[in-house]
Amino acid sequence: MAKQSGHYETVMVLKTKLGEEALQALVEKFKTLIEQNGTINNVDVWGKRRLAYLIEDETEGYYVLVDFTSKPDFPAELDRVYKITDGVLRSLITAKED
Repeated sequence: MAKQSGHYETVMVLKTKLGEEALQALVEKFKTLIEQNGTINNVDVWGKRRLAYLIEDETEGYYVLVDFTSKPDFPAELDRVYKITDGVLRSLITAKED
């Protein structure tokens, strides 16, 4: 029997050069996408952090952690959207053990 829903965590690292308004709009875009496909349990905005190494000539990234529950097929779609969205430096989605 297929699992109805899973518990996941995603971290997105956004380009700080976008500016505050564009960063907030991007965070809202992803929060809305997750809410349309599941339930957000927690959003933890870490803000600007220095990167360990240069990524696309950026020295800082804007970090946001989202804890959510969704159907097992949604994380792949979220990952696809991350990859095609300008402003996303890095992203990671992991399944959490309940």
